Amino acid sequence: MKWSREIKKLGEICKTGAGGTPLKSHKDYYEGGDVPWLLSGEVGQGEIYQVKNFITKKGLDNSSAKLFPPNTVLIAMYGATAGQVGILRIEAATNQAVCGIYPNDKLLPEFIYYCFLAKKEELVSQAVGNAQPNISQSKIRNTEVPILPLPEQKQIVAILDEAFEAIDQARANIEKNIQNAQELFQSKLNEVFFQQEDGWISKKLGELIEVKHGYAFKSKFFTHDGDFVLLTPGNFFEEGGYRDRGEKQKYYVGEIPNGFILEKNDLLVAMTEQAPGLLGSPLMVPKSGCFLHNQRLGLIKTKEGITLLNGFLFFLFNSSSFRDEVYKSGTGVKVRHTSPTKICDVTVNITFNKIHQEEIVKKLDLIRKNTKSLSAQYEIKLKELEELKKSLLQKAFSGELTKNFTEEVKDLVTS
Repeated sequence: MKWSREIKKLGEICKTGAGGTPLKSHKDYYEGGDVPWLLSGEVGQGEIYQVKNFITKKGLDNSSAKLFPPNTVLIAMYGATAGQVGILRIEAATNQAVCGIYPNDKLLPEFIYYCFLAKKEELVSQAVGNAQPNISQSKIRNTEVPILPLPEQKQIVAILDEAFEAIDQARANIEKNIQNAQELFQSKLNEVFFQQEDGWISKKLGELIEVKHGYAFKSKFFTHDGDFVLLTPGNFFEEGGYRDRGEKQKYYVGEIPNGFILEKNDLLVAMTEQAPGLLGSPLMVPKSGCFLHNQRLGLIKTKEGITLLNGFLFFLFNSSSFRDEVYKSGTGVKVRHTSPTKICDVTVNITFNKIHQEEIVKKLDLIRKNTKSLSAQYEIKLKELEELKKSLLQKAFSGELTKNFTEEVKDLVTS
């Protein structure tokens, strides 16, 4: 679909505005409010039919907040969500971190929406601020947009709608496949650790192991490079295992007390839930002599006379029954914590037969590797779908869409 490109700045065609936040000290600006009030974190949901927060009419009248009409295109201007775009389908106010592009008879809201989706990276790259990017309303108004007759705008929107629907369906299918693979692995874990065969007994972990606290290393010696990696809960995958944090990896260059340099295959458990599902997650140290046992990480040691392989305990700690018990006994509202005492109070089903443990570890390790490999392949496909969306948007706003484009996209996402 080729078209002659007439380009204008958005501010020449559309009126824009920003929201506001009523003073938090005035309870009567919020309590019992029925005026929908949108935060910037809610913009990226696409079509917006409902909000989580409300203010009162008094709060609206006594602040810079204003009501945007339905079909206003919203753009988040600050922070982690900067550049996200949505279309308001109800009358609502927003906070000051949102820019609203008012509807008019020159540009369809859906056309503006797709146009700013295509320009998101460009806008974010122009943002000021280091930790929190800030896109100003003036930058949005100065953004160049193509001006097309309404029938051509409708045609482009229709093609993109259908193509994006196919991509979103493919994404949903892939995410379901990832979930199914993870649930299959979890079912195998539960199948092993819930069994009641001869030789399996129920014991409290405190009868079998000890959990040693890590050391509170001094933050003034934290660096971005060095010989010793300072392990944190961020080094744990939620499903268990060691995560290399790349550029976010912490290193330590200060003096190290005796007993806190870890050996290969030492078993640690996360005692702080830095991310959902992390509490109780296990990790086996990948290498000797370069990883440090930090605070909030529990080092697992079997008691004298007890035969329990670390690999066996690693999978036991990954079972939903163990993780559920650790979570339920944890404390804290925003961030949950557990302790050596609470971990040791969990009752587990185990076997002391070393050969049987080795067989279980070998079997579960193979299933885990296959599951991770499959999930990695699915993650690659998800990234490819995101790149396909970007390519579609680029083609749409450079006049390169064709009539059979939707069928081409469907063929790509089903291949």
